[in-house]
Amino acid sequence: MKFLKSLYLHQRFFVIVFTLAAGFLFSYWFKWLYPVLWIITLFFFLITLADILALFKSSGITAERILPEKFSNSDENPVEVLLRNNYSFKTRIEVIDEIPIQFQKRDFSRLLKIPARSSSAFDYSLRPVERGEYYFGNLNVFASTPLQLVRRRKKFGKEQMVKVYPSFIQMKKYDFMAIDRKISQPGLKKIRKIGHTMEFEQIKDYVLGDDVRSINWKATAKQGDLMVNQYQDERSQPVYSVIDMGRTMKMPFNGLKLLDYAINSSLAFSNIALKKKDKAGLVTFSNKMEKMLPASSKKAHLNLILESLYNVDTRFRDSDFGLLYTHVNRRLPQRSLLLLYTNFEHLSALHRQLPYLLALAKKHLLVVIFFENTELEDLISAKAEKASEVFDQTIAEQFSYDKRLMAKELQKYGIQTILTRPEELTVNTINKYLEIKKRGIL
Repeated sequence: MKFLKSLYLHQRFFVIVFTLAAGFLFSYWFKWLYPVLWIITLFFFLITLADILALFKSSGITAERILPEKFSNSDENPVEVLLRNNYSFKTRIEVIDEIPIQFQKRDFSRLLKIPARSSSAFDYSLRPVERGEYYFGNLNVFASTPLQLVRRRKKFGKEQMVKVYPSFIQMKKYDFMAIDRKISQPGLKKIRKIGHTMEFEQIKDYVLGDDVRSINWKATAKQGDLMVNQYQDERSQPVYSVIDMGRTMKMPFNGLKLLDYAINSSLAFSNIALKKKDKAGLVTFSNKMEKMLPASSKKAHLNLILESLYNVDTRFRDSDFGLLYTHVNRRLPQRSLLLLYTNFEHLSALHRQLPYLLALAKKHLLVVIFFENTELEDLISAKAEKASEVFDQTIAEQFSYDKRLMAKELQKYGIQTILTRPEELTVNTINKYLEIKKRGIL
């Protein structure tokens, strides 16, 4: 039974059988053809039997699917397949991988030719758009001889599982922003430093170009040479990513939910904050408080943030900003930088939450981050040819204007604001953090 389940007839086999059947039909009129066809049929049967024996007399093909330890959400992740031909002849291989159901991809197939007693490999990439556990099915390998009459199927790699985490690839991509201040990349701002930060580092000799306002006159009098105070960016300041898990964060753009854009950005931002020697923390909320990870500057803390973000998902409820204010006011006594990832689609929604945002901004440095609707921008820029399309564009322009008006409303009350396209969220968030550090306003 196991033998029969692994034996498959090749397309060429059916072509030959159909040709022989047609020949037997014509032998009704051409009598001499009948015995010739029987000889060919017997020969074909023996060749097919030899083909089957050649495929099943040894272990044949071995295969292995190699997965990374974890997948990075919204990024291309490599999957490698290794193959070994243990036959003494060149083999044609078809590989059909049973990819996790989340990808909804049922047509994956690769064709290869592997010389006798040789190895081969290929890789492909997968881009997940949801976090969670992804299960791979069988790695099906169909092998055939050069005759290609029958195929032998073997299964490998059954029930392999890989976890999809927030985008750690994106996190590593922006590592340089915490290391090299002189790197210039498209989309990354050059921040002009204003004044001094508060943390004193050392007294050093004055050199041409030093700020004369930093001259330490007591040290100058003692040494007989000009001496200046040197400052550095303040460190060990608590910074929190505050993620709204309400229903408005469920909106998808380019296959990825706004919540996942926020999660990927908060991970990259936390990494930068830790490299800047600040303390990174995490708060998630919806209609109730979900998670509260106290800020810490330990190296291992980034892994805790990553694990905390792994299972974050929307609750399809209206978020309770009053509860957020009460919780933050009670749990965070020290002035902190709060990066609030949320989304407002209407001015009325912002006005309902504005009193709580103002209350948060009194004690902490609050940065409200919300999203431009890029699909509306595409609709506005499209050419309208019908009256209904003009009406749709007018409504879209009104929504787009409301977004900009919301940003102005928050800035009017002194609340730092980022209105960004989803794909530019990480760069804009990190730039805002670096700007705040340079200006020393925390």
